[in-house]
Amino acid sequence: MENHFALFGMTPRFTIDASVLDAAYRDLQGRVHPDKFAAASDAEKRVAMQWATRANEAYQTLKSPLKRAGYLCELNGIDLAIESNTHMPTAFLMQQMAWREALEEARDTKDLSALEGVESELRAARAQQLADITALLDDAQYATAGERVRQLMFIEKFGDEVGRAFEALEA
Repeated sequence: MENHFALFGMTPRFTIDASVLDAAYRDLQGRVHPDKFAAASDAEKRVAMQWATRANEAYQTLKSPLKRAGYLCELNGIDLAIESNTHMPTAFLMQQMAWREALEEARDTKDLSALEGVESELRAARAQQLADITALLDDAQYATAGERVRQLMFIEKFGDEVGRAFEALEA
């Protein structure tokens, strides 16, 4: 089975042109969409549905920087071991603790300004992680990139938590 990049005729790299991905996806969907097979046999309909599903999955993976980074690591033999590998650099663990404390304090005091500060720090950390991941993956340093991808996963997940804190304050 060809990889997601090959499915869309793209080179397996982290840096991609989103418009090229979108165009390739639309082209593929135009060829395999199940509606085009309405008069086909059941077997042909099943195959069309499988291709459409695969195209959707590949597109969603490549469209998301986090998913694309993880996918590139996996393609190159790096198991992110998300469920079992909890090792993080000490500095990153300390940063996590500081963010958690700041989030808890902002929640407890219902301090919107403090919450915005946490969100701002997370945005900056996310941007830095993505820049680092881009450089590492495009330079084929997959193992190091895998460590950064796991850190980005934490940042994204924590960002969701911050979002819920905003919702709770606004409610």
